[in-house]
Amino acid sequence: MSFVVSASQTTKVPVATSPKRHFGDVAFKYTTTIFAGFVLLLVLLMGFEMYMQAKPTIEKFGWSFLTRTVWDPVQEEYGALPFVFGTLFSSLIALVIALPLSIGIAIFLSEMAPRWLEPPLSFLIELLAGIPSIVYGLWGIFVLVPWIRISLEPLLSRHLDFIPLFRGAPYGYGMLAAGLILSIMVLPIVTSISRDVLKAIPQTQREASLALGATKWESVKLILGDAKSGIFGAVLLGLGRAIGETMAVTMVIGNTPSISISLFDPGYTMASVLANEFTEATTAMYLSALIEIAFLLFGITIIINMLARLLVWSVTKK
Repeated sequence: MSFVVSASQTTKVPVATSPKRHFGDVAFKYTTTIFAGFVLLLVLLMGFEMYMQAKPTIEKFGWSFLTRTVWDPVQEEYGALPFVFGTLFSSLIALVIALPLSIGIAIFLSEMAPRWLEPPLSFLIELLAGIPSIVYGLWGIFVLVPWIRISLEPLLSRHLDFIPLFRGAPYGYGMLAAGLILSIMVLPIVTSISRDVLKAIPQTQREASLALGATKWESVKLILGDAKSGIFGAVLLGLGRAIGETMAVTMVIGNTPSISISLFDPGYTMASVLANEFTEATTAMYLSALIEIAFLLFGITIIINMLARLLVWSVTKK
């Protein structure tokens, strides 16, 4: 016996409709959305307010504010180039010192460290990032600067004085001290993020390379190739930390608005000039020039951190 069911005899199956959303769920969704939007609004308001306060110097100097080297509040002549140069130069020194150390530590922690050693060592490295910058600054004044003035700078000057980077009087305070102390502060950030990026690479890639006869070092090189964009993002995050650092750099850099490629000479950074001179700004133009430097530092930091987060996310999302 068989049964034939024609198309006309088919019955409609009722489609399950989603229940009405609870009022609490809707309220929670829009409340958290407002909180998230508040953060974005706060950033925009900060940028707008700094722009409005910096408008007098923006209208008077224009783009030449970034290329002028004179900083004379008495004559109301302002140029940010020495501070921009000092910020970028000291940050570059820090990255040159910290980058190989950070990548080496990250490779050791993610690829070679025993299981019993990796957690405590990672904790100690991350602990460095939590030390207040004023502590680094005091350590720099009483320990790092005397050592640089008495031992390091005379040694470098004696053997490498044919290089312009190592010429000048051994003051102790200067770009070298700022770069060294920044490298210590940047190291835990670059190390931690690079370690996380390396751990995000699938274990199957390591096993496949070793199964094909690769050595441990060759396997690590393959993994570094896959993680290079994320590591570059970690470097940018470290650069953002170095650019925005204030107190530790202010205490050891010498605070002189000059442009010199010698590591022995003192310098100035954008953050340092804000910390030192903001309370002394007695005229409207002086205050506007300082706020324009703050606005410039604000924009550079946001751009660098956005690029860094995108690069790290592009690797870890996989």
